[in-house]
This record gives sequence, C-alpha cells and structure tokens, in this order.
Amino acid sequence: MGRESVGERSLTMETIYSCFKDKIGQVILPGDVFSFDVSAAEDSVVRAEKVICGPGLRRNGDEILVHKSGILRHKAPNLYWIDSQQKRYVPAKGESVIGIVTAKSGDIFKVDVGGSEQASLSYLAFEGATKRNRPNVQVGDLVYSQFIIANKDMEPELVCIDSCGRANGMGVFGADGLLFKVSLGLVRRLLAPQSDIVKDLEKIFPFEMVVGMNGRVWVKAKTVQQTLIVANLLESCENMTAQQRQVLFRRVAEGSL
Repeated sequence: MGRESVGERSLTMETIYSCFKDKIGQVILPGDVFSFDVSAAEDSVVRAEKVICGPGLRRNGDEILVHKSGILRHKAPNLYWIDSQQKRYVPAKGESVIGIVTAKSGDIFKVDVGGSEQASLSYLAFEGATKRNRPNVQVGDLVYSQFIIANKDMEPELVCIDSCGRANGMGVFGADGLLFKVSLGLVRRLLAPQSDIVKDLEKIFPFEMVVGMNGRVWVKAKTVQQTLIVANLLESCENMTAQQRQVLFRRVAEGSL
C-alpha cells in the first residue's frame, strides 16, 4: 500500500477539520467513513500541510475509512488517530518494544514481541558487537529494542542500536524486577511526555520502569513488595479516572492499604 493510501495527501485544514470536528472525542466504529470534497480543497487559496492518519484510520481516495473501534483523537495541526484499548500488538517500524529471547539460530536471535510472529535480532545489532566480540545474550533474556523492518510481507527485524550505532538505553536488561502486560492504550498514557500516572506513582517511592510499545512493562523497586505494589497500581490505572487514581495512590502512600 502506498504512502498516499495511509493518509498523507495534501488537503486544506478547513476541509479535514469540518469532516472530523463533530466526532473528535467520540467513539467511532469500524466501517465508519469520512468523506470530503477534494476538488474544493485543491481550489482553495490556503494550501494545507500533509494530513496524517494514525492508527485506526486509512485513506481510500477521497475518503477516510475507520478500521478500529475507539475514540477519535486529534493533535494539532494535522494528526488524527483512534485511541483504542487494543491488546494484540502489531509491529510498526520505529517502535521500541520489550522482547523475550526464545532461541539462537546461527547469527540470529529469535525474539518474542507479542505479535503474530517472532522477530529476528542479529548479534551485530548491539553496541560494540563484532564477529569476535559477541554480546552475551541468553535464551530467556529481556531485550529493549527497536523495529527497523515491520510490514506484513517480511519477517520483523529488531536492533538494539540507534542510527549512530549507540545503545541509547537499548539492549539486554531486567536481571531482577517484574515483567507484566497491559493494554496498548495504557502504554501510550505511560509514554506520554510528563505522564500524570508516572508523576503520581513517583511520589510514593522510587522505582525503575521500562515500557514497550507492545504492551509490556518492566518495573523494579527497592524491595519485592514495593515492586509488586507498583505493578498492581499500574494495572489498576487501566479503567480509573484521574481522581480515582489519585485517591488510590494517596491511600497507598499513607499505608492504609
């Protein structure tokens, strides 16, 4: 599918916003269609930036099709997506995930990322790795890595280095701590800049946390008991309002739970 089909054709912002404005913040369902007059947009004096359809939306000519259920979100100036509580992860290029090494096959590690198939990770895709200096990766290890190939026609491929060849926080981790799974919607909330959930949790006691876009979260606090408390609180945030979350966190901080 070409780039234009995923929503990057130029239209005026007035045209797109008039198409979506009544539905932003509301629940929409698969099969819903948004139409707009492209000819009117092309004749407009005001030219638009490219409109980007994120997860849940797909361009089809002069229409935008909905293929996921959830809440329609908008980020200025030109990004639209569906905020859904999807649990199954679909790999996407550039996303950072937490994987579990399941096998060694020659120079390739097989990694479970929670998708429909396992991803491959080369032993050379680590900082400082060479043919003589191989990374110490064992079956069962957790790796924080990034997709460089992720599409329906090819096997997903991971790396543990950035474009400059640096680890930049990626690699094998998690000798201690607890790994658990949450919904992809909660993951996006945890990864948001200045996340309110993370800020409120840090007020209780210090902890380390790694969050993958595939719905896996790893936490480690000073003691096993505190680690379990952090994990339970994060899982409880799934269906809580901000006020309910703050009340719960305050009770835990005061030791009443």
